[in-house]
Amino acid sequence: MAGVQSAVALREAGFTGPVTLIGAEPHQPYDRPPLSKAVLLGKAEDSAFDVDFEALDITLRLGLDVTALRAADHVLDTADGPVRYDALILATGAEPLTLPGTEGVPGVHLLRTLDDAARLRPVLDRRHDVVVVGAGWIGAEFATAARAAGCAVTVVEAAARPLAGTLPAEVAAPMAAWYAGSGAELLTGARVERVEEGAVILADGRTLPAGAVVVGIGARPATGWLAGSGIALGPDGSVTADSALRTSLPDVYAVGDCASFPSARYGTRLLVHHWDNALQGPRTAAAAIMAAASGAPLPVYDPVPYFWSEQFGRFVQYAGHHADTDTLLWRGDGTDATWSVCWLRDGGLAAVLAVGRPRDLAQGRRLIESGAALDPEKVADPAVPLKSTAL
Repeated sequence: MAGVQSAVALREAGFTGPVTLIGAEPHQPYDRPPLSKAVLLGKAEDSAFDVDFEALDITLRLGLDVTALRAADHVLDTADGPVRYDALILATGAEPLTLPGTEGVPGVHLLRTLDDAARLRPVLDRRHDVVVVGAGWIGAEFATAARAAGCAVTVVEAAARPLAGTLPAEVAAPMAAWYAGSGAELLTGARVERVEEGAVILADGRTLPAGAVVVGIGARPATGWLAGSGIALGPDGSVTADSALRTSLPDVYAVGDCASFPSARYGTRLLVHHWDNALQGPRTAAAAIMAAASGAPLPVYDPVPYFWSEQFGRFVQYAGHHADTDTLLWRGDGTDATWSVCWLRDGGLAAVLAVGRPRDLAQGRRLIESGAALDPEKVADPAVPLKSTAL
């Protein structure tokens, strides 16, 4: 998404020079969200972007690994030789974390690429017993697809609850019941000791039969290839871009999952591993490239982060950033089919999580953007539209 949108955004911004899009995968550029849904369940063969690269005069170089960046020469080193650039946008995304000790073990899978989804489709077709390691967003989405395919599913989570690194305990707690409701077994506080062919052995001695093991324990910016390039990376491995998505190297920009950026709205640096960030950021990078050429003012990238997840028959949406907030307000009961949670900071809305309440999300996102002060009593009343809670 980030690479394709960068190329398209340059053309939309009026850039007329050569544009080359390099990708390590051999496939036509594709969208990732369908991989855990339609593609995985065999309802679609792929999810290629509907972009006419030829009409936009965008050169695709697919199946090409980039191995190094030589900034002083304005050159990328690739398996096919050096590639010069005048401006470079890094959109290398993130790579999933692997479970230590599982390298080379048959039947262990990740779900990040089209090839990953293709390898997993026969697993679902054959209705294998599946063990999912990690009860995060991707673990829940894969468990949903596996249950829809008729597989027996056990989800193993080392923390005491799903989404432990993402949401507060009281917000994530109702989500634990979603697993059982779908027929999946959720084991929390369960650490994996080792994985063998056909089985997952937990630290407490339990053995789980596993025709397949799917690992969903997080991802890290795919920036290892930048070692020695001189580009500044954060402790999380992200390229530390500025508010115009420029990196520490001249004429080099970074977008999407591989880049963090400073947010004036939230007073911190954000690393957002979600689709909407990969869609929005490239427009700022393209505008910054055009501004550098024309002397126009630089754009500022400070979005309200947004993502969604479809799991266990529920549509979950989130907007904002809830760290360092001072008030948490429920709109509805977490045991109900639909509910929302709002986080306030200094009287204004900082973040909203909506389960089956898309209006709360849409109105909440606008309230975050406006910075309006809200009436907490009205916010806590699910019958009051969020847009009517502004003071």
